[in-house]
Amino acid sequence: MTAQTEPEIVLYDLACTKNVCFSPAVWRIRLMLNYKRIPYRTVFLEFPDIEPKLKALGLVPGESSGSQYTVPAIQHVPTNQYIMDSPAIAQFLESTYPDPPVPLTSELGREIEAKARRVVGMTFRTSVTPREVGILSPRSQEYFRRTREASLGHRLEDLLDADKEESIWNTLDDSIRTVGELMQTHKADGPFVLGARPSYTDFFIAGSLQSARMVDESVFQRISKYPGYKEIYEACLPYMEKKD
Repeated sequence: MTAQTEPEIVLYDLACTKNVCFSPAVWRIRLMLNYKRIPYRTVFLEFPDIEPKLKALGLVPGESSGSQYTVPAIQHVPTNQYIMDSPAIAQFLESTYPDPPVPLTSELGREIEAKARRVVGMTFRTSVTPREVGILSPRSQEYFRRTREASLGHRLEDLLDADKEESIWNTLDDSIRTVGELMQTHKADGPFVLGARPSYTDFFIAGSLQSARMVDESVFQRISKYPGYKEIYEACLPYMEKKD
């Protein structure tokens, strides 16, 4: 009988009723862990438990998290070091586990991520965010609804007005397509943004699509029809097998 590998990373993730990862920010790190074959285990936290748990671990929010406690967070077991925020975690993993390498940034990658946050981010905030409630526990539903509706200034369900939702997708159609074309810049060299091997930008893209898929399959299918998105998602599928 093969001995089980002891985890080197404890990954703090966001809990849902499907018992799988559905956070795009956590998926970026999970993809990186899976690609580098770093042994890890997951601790799922309900929305209202994130801040007290991470505070108890001694973590302090940084500027990139908007001074909020958030997942992903990790414990590096060998050094008992705790880190929060996906950019900081990605840098730590790349420096600590450099093989196989994952380019964390590139000129093309920065352009894709910036444009995707504006364009695809708007459609996902409209179509994915209000549907997240459906996969949360009652405790997390109450927290999610209270905090998100305070920020929005209206009920989550108002985002799902069929005409408004369709109008946003139609308005952004050309821009979504343009971002997808950027993803295919090096398609002659391989399926990833930079060609033959994945970069952090690929995990940013695939993680966002996988997050949408875990919340609502129809949203995932809609974005996947645009050139570029599905190709990168499918190229990253081998690194999505561990999702809990």
